[in-house]
Amino acid sequence: MSNVLLQAEARRLPVHERFYSWQGEGCHAGRAAFFIRLYGCPVQCPWCDSAGTWHTDYIPRDIARLAPDELLREAVASSASFVVITGGEPAIHDLSDLTTAIRERGLACHIETSGAFPIQGTFDWITVSPKWHKLPLRETIRKADELKLIVEHGTSIADWLDWLGDDLCAEHVWLHPEWSQRNNPRVLEAINQVVRERGDPFRAGYQLHKLYQVDEQDPRSRPPAPLGGKPALVEGR
Repeated sequence: MSNVLLQAEARRLPVHERFYSWQGEGCHAGRAAFFIRLYGCPVQCPWCDSAGTWHTDYIPRDIARLAPDELLREAVASSASFVVITGGEPAIHDLSDLTTAIRERGLACHIETSGAFPIQGTFDWITVSPKWHKLPLRETIRKADELKLIVEHGTSIADWLDWLGDDLCAEHVWLHPEWSQRNNPRVLEAINQVVRERGDPFRAGYQLHKLYQVDEQDPRSRPPAPLGGKPALVEGR
């Protein structure tokens, strides 16, 4: 295979799904967005809501490897206000070619990452949602435009604030109930208490797109796998 073909193949990315929706979380919630969800994640949280990107029981048979220009064409055609690259864990891939192509067409490019791997590419907005299963890089935490802390139990927020220390410098810090715990009164009260007592930069968060089921309205999106790939993990209980 020629060097040109090898380079072209290297630029392709494993895409779990891509779809036109709107951002359901964070500072850009409610805005039309084109999502590119990449395949693969070494972090593998037990309550992951994108387990189809890594769990052996839910890996799709058809993982497309798409070139940046193919993804760009779909993003532009969608009329989205911006592009969100997510996963899985998108930062395990070199995103430089994709982000360059997106930004050269005048679209803003966002990333949602655990922060555990160096970010390769240029982004207009960085959302870091740190995970205990593979802790984030300190330099990535400091680059974040917003943090999204997942509240699994009553002490989650205090545990993260203790670990973050002086690196808690993002202008916006969202406190999200872990989805299977979204009706847990201890989790909700922990979020309520921090927001009421400490104010900015803390904000109560939620995954609004799940209430509207908007992602599923694009046929390119895949049916979600069970949280963490565990059918026994009953959502909301």
